[in-house]
Amino acid sequence: MNTRALQANLTEALNDEYQARALYRKVIQAFGPVRPFVNIIEAEQRHIEALLPLFESYGFPVPQDDWDERIKSPASLLEACRLGVEAEIANAAMYDRLLASTQAPDARTVFRHLQAASRERHLPAFQRCVARGARSAPDLYGGRRCGRGKGRRHGARAFRVSAREPGGACIGKEAAPGSSGEDLRMILWDSAASEPAHHA
Repeated sequence: MNTRALQANLTEALNDEYQARALYRKVIQAFGPVRPFVNIIEAEQRHIEALLPLFESYGFPVPQDDWDERIKSPASLLEACRLGVEAEIANAAMYDRLLASTQAPDARTVFRHLQAASRERHLPAFQRCVARGARSAPDLYGGRRCGRGKGRRHGARAFRVSAREPGGACIGKEAAPGSSGEDLRMILWDSAASEPAHHA
């Protein structure tokens, strides 16, 4: 077994997972706990935790995670979703390449598992996110518009839409019933739908 090649492959995989986690963290910091980012960032943490024992098993040093300083926040949620699509496609392709040059059975098992999660779960989630933003884009040019300071009521919850996303969706806040209005949570309002597209 070529231990130098294995170390390089594990290091590349871990850095890619670090990078994805940093990107999704920036999105949450900028736009609040919106889906699918709040779900997928937890999965990225599990991916990192799946790779770390391999470094210990083979005695390889764990690379430093400095991606938070290297990643910039996307300008909009739609851009963030598009970046998520690109990141997950690149991640799956990376694992194809790493699997072709990795012989260690334990590393191959982890690589396959992480690739499947990226390709089968993360990528479709971000593709749906992009599709929602694209469907609401005509609203920028004369369709339904975001309200400002007005409440939308759905069931027992009131949603106050406050701003327009460049991609067409609305950024808003959700007030719990009976709240003073100070306890608000960020949501993403798809103006083509009758209720928020997703909220944390």
